[in-house]
Amino acid sequence: MNANLATPEAATAQVVTKLSPWSVTDTVARLCAIVAAKGLKLFAVIDHSGEAEAVGLTLRDTKVVIFGSPEAGTQVMQASPLAALDLPLKVLVWLDGHQTRLSYTAPRALAARYALSEELGDRLAGIDAITDAVIGR
Repeated sequence: MNANLATPEAATAQVVTKLSPWSVTDTVARLCAIVAAKGLKLFAVIDHSGEAEAVGLTLRDTKVVIFGSPEAGTQVMQASPLAALDLPLKVLVWLDGHQTRLSYTAPRALAARYALSEELGDRLAGIDAITDAVIGR
């Protein structure tokens, strides 16, 4: 095994997962509405389960919402070009049994991965408040 590869446990520790009281569809709609209300750019919603169904496969309800601030993201990528691999920000909304979950890479993990200054790392931290608003915290 390559020593540079994270273990599944280490990778999971870098992911924030929150429970949503709503369906995947409603959670995605709430997330998109909050993104718009905050003046952020919604880049895409990827419907993994819908695409699986289109080719005759089954996948639990799974969608990824991609959004961000071009102004904030550009400054991060100017400081660390490889950050473009993780930007714009992404939230996975997925069904785990009968429970909807939101998962995303922890902002601190992204800041550490790209050795960002505290100021630039703070530009990524807004995802915590956005996802809290989605689930009604």
